[in-house]
Amino acid sequence: MVRPTPAPSKASIPARNIASRVAWQIVGSIALILGLAGAVLPILPTTPFVILAAFAFGRGAPAVQVWLERHALFGPIIADWQANGAIAPKYKAIALVAMVFSVALSFAIAVPPVVVAVQVICIMGAALFILSRPSRGP
Repeated sequence: MVRPTPAPSKASIPARNIASRVAWQIVGSIALILGLAGAVLPILPTTPFVILAAFAFGRGAPAVQVWLERHALFGPIIADWQANGAIAPKYKAIALVAMVFSVALSFAIAVPPVVVAVQVICIMGAALFILSRPSRGP
């Protein structure tokens, strides 16, 4: 009869490993909160934050990663990314519209031109990345 190996006690897990897991959990939590906010706010994209959250939770809380991968809304986004580095056209369009909206909002509330310029440069980089990703798997 084979006995299962007992899980290591918290006392035997190195402090560095615990700190690393906590750090990844914090990153995953922040990314997930931003992704959830992006699901309802037009100025914040959901997809990159959900992908980042799944990655971070994979390092710090695998059970949460599995929950995200099985989630009805977030699961397909993560699966497309993991399988093919793909972002569905629907999510590309949402992200691009949100980017344009955020720049327009900056103009509307009279954000200083230097800040808008930096924002536009960053958004252009993000938009180029999003548009360079495949829309579907091979």
